[in-house]
Amino acid sequence: MTARERYAQLTSGRSQFLDTAVTCSELTLPYLIERDLTTHPNHKRLVTPWQSCGSKAVVTLAAKLMLALLPPQTTFFKLQVRDDKLGEEIPAEIRSELDLSFSKMERMVMDYIAASSDRVVVHQALKHLIVGGNALIFMGKDGLKNFPLNRYVVNRDGNGNVLEIVTKEIISRKVLGIELPKPDPLNVVDDSVGSNNDDVEVYTYVRLDEKSGRWIWHQEALGKILPNSRSTAPKKASPWLVLRFNTVDGEDYGRGRVEEFLGDLKSLEGLSQALVEGSAAAAKVVFLVSPSSTTKPATIAKAGNGAIVQGRPEDVAVIQVGKTADFSTAAQMAQTLDKRISDAFLVLNVRQSERTTAEEVRLTQLELEQQLGGLFSLLTIEFLVPYLNRTLLILQRSKEIPNIPKDLVRPQIVAGVNALGRGQDRESLTAFVTTIAQTLGPEALMQYINPSEAIKRLAAAQGIDVLNLVKSEQQLQQEQQQAQQAAAQQSLIDQAGQMAGAPLADPTKNPQLLPDEEPPTE
Repeated sequence: MTARERYAQLTSGRSQFLDTAVTCSELTLPYLIERDLTTHPNHKRLVTPWQSCGSKAVVTLAAKLMLALLPPQTTFFKLQVRDDKLGEEIPAEIRSELDLSFSKMERMVMDYIAASSDRVVVHQALKHLIVGGNALIFMGKDGLKNFPLNRYVVNRDGNGNVLEIVTKEIISRKVLGIELPKPDPLNVVDDSVGSNNDDVEVYTYVRLDEKSGRWIWHQEALGKILPNSRSTAPKKASPWLVLRFNTVDGEDYGRGRVEEFLGDLKSLEGLSQALVEGSAAAAKVVFLVSPSSTTKPATIAKAGNGAIVQGRPEDVAVIQVGKTADFSTAAQMAQTLDKRISDAFLVLNVRQSERTTAEEVRLTQLELEQQLGGLFSLLTIEFLVPYLNRTLLILQRSKEIPNIPKDLVRPQIVAGVNALGRGQDRESLTAFVTTIAQTLGPEALMQYINPSEAIKRLAAAQGIDVLNLVKSEQQLQQEQQQAQQAAAQQSLIDQAGQMAGAPLADPTKNPQLLPDEEPPTE
């Protein structure tokens, strides 16, 4: 079975979800999701919605999800040593040193992500998730690529695990860089589209191999497998990320946030259209001239402002629709729907700040979790975990970061409510030290807390490179020895000065040096 045939088989299971996604897109962002195109997508005029509440809601929610998943000034993951390995294979004393090394590696990974175009593609995928409920991201060598719902099909098992993915792209023959045979006019199966058959439909078939437990895929065009298109990837580091917004048991595709409020959006669309058209009709002014009058309509039409014309005022009347008061009910209902949609998409809670702080990220995550309920759990499993695993694999293969022993160190996603990367560790450590100082006093704090260890953990929590910044144990010991030696030398000097000024050799000043006097005799 070819990839084209498998794509056609799985299309029937996608049709219902695609229709709903297109409807949701028409009410929010019309350019986002279209029908399954059979020809090369050309520029066409899109119908603009009568209201802008839908587009504003989608863009705002996508921006908040982007801030919560990939914070710009903190990490969404942390590397930590497995607790069962501490004390056995790894000494517990070097945990702080490992945390500092892991923090440096985390900064390198975040710098790599910041330098790439990943955030742009992820933001686009989040808009697809909100509107259509589905998105497909491919992590290639040249960066991320987003596939809309009309360009791919997916097959899952009963537990929601992806088994097959088939994508369809329209690519020029020149871009492929290979010579493909001209299509046979007698052949019913023709993947060539566009003018002069310059474009062809390229299908990518991805499946999970049960024997090897790896993802394998290849590309086909005109029923032929393209050369050098076969590739594989580990199961836990797949470059194909199939994302869903909300899930329903037994369904291969997800459902978007817009679908949950589709009724309100349709109602708001109808009311907005009625209000606009009614307002335009109410604002129209028409002049009537009596047919039996001597005043000519052409004279009234050609007369300028302040012109003097011949006629009678009673021959001219003004007609204006006086139904503006009837729009109040519709306007109030439209305002109610607008507020309800804005609340659902967190539009009314936009925070104004010049700089994104960790506290703002935490509040945003908490707000999303309260409103969307469990969304982070799904996006963590289907996006953040494979995205991080794939990114670490790419950086390790390119030798930009050292290899991480999987049996000793594990990456942990900390996006969500419970943690904010290393920032949560910092807050917990600071609260712990502050509680000891307030409860037991500064003396107990200095007695039981190791200052050097606390400084290292605070630096790791802040993501700060302590190289040549914080003194090492050797430097502290050397400085302590030097201070002791200096104190000893100063003590000797002080003693010598006291001895020089004391009456040690003067018998007249030192009674102990006088000869013993015999007692007087009587």
